[in-house]
Amino acid sequence: MKPGKSQRPAFQWKGVKFLALVVTAYIVLFTINSEKGMAALMKSLSIIEILVPIFAVVIFLMAVIGYFTQGKSKLENLARQRGVKGWLWALFIGLLSHGPMYAWYPMLDSLRKQGLRDGYITTFFYARAVKLPLLPLMVDYFGLLFTVVLTLYIIIGSLVQGWLVERLEVISSASRSAS
Repeated sequence: MKPGKSQRPAFQWKGVKFLALVVTAYIVLFTINSEKGMAALMKSLSIIEILVPIFAVVIFLMAVIGYFTQGKSKLENLARQRGVKGWLWALFIGLLSHGPMYAWYPMLDSLRKQGLRDGYITTFFYARAVKLPLLPLMVDYFGLLFTVVLTLYIIIGSLVQGWLVERLEVISSASRSAS
């Protein structure tokens, strides 16, 4: 390696063992019963045919979103946002977030101390129920209409939940100040 150049990690084929197991299972199935093996292969190919365009759209959208949010800490910016823009950012960031919920707690606590509103936090957490990488599978199991309607309900629900938390805080603070 030349000085000043960073070494890139070597490309790794992940899931090769699983792929080998699936190929082996198909070979065994074809050996035992070629008719059922062909039926299983056709079913798998029909599922792949449905999922590939959906995966392409999801990957494209995630790439576009990643491009526009690259290098910017939108979650930290959220503490300074107000109005519709703040609600939409909380929703957007919640939809894109992934990983275990507890991993977000320390950062959200820190941002809350910097002024991040509880309504935004609620919207963020509720919007996490939409798992973008799993949407294609959901479409395959339940259909496009069901997936779109449920996703829209979750998105609207996240905004309503955040708004309700904001209103409850206003009511709570008003009753405390009246006492």
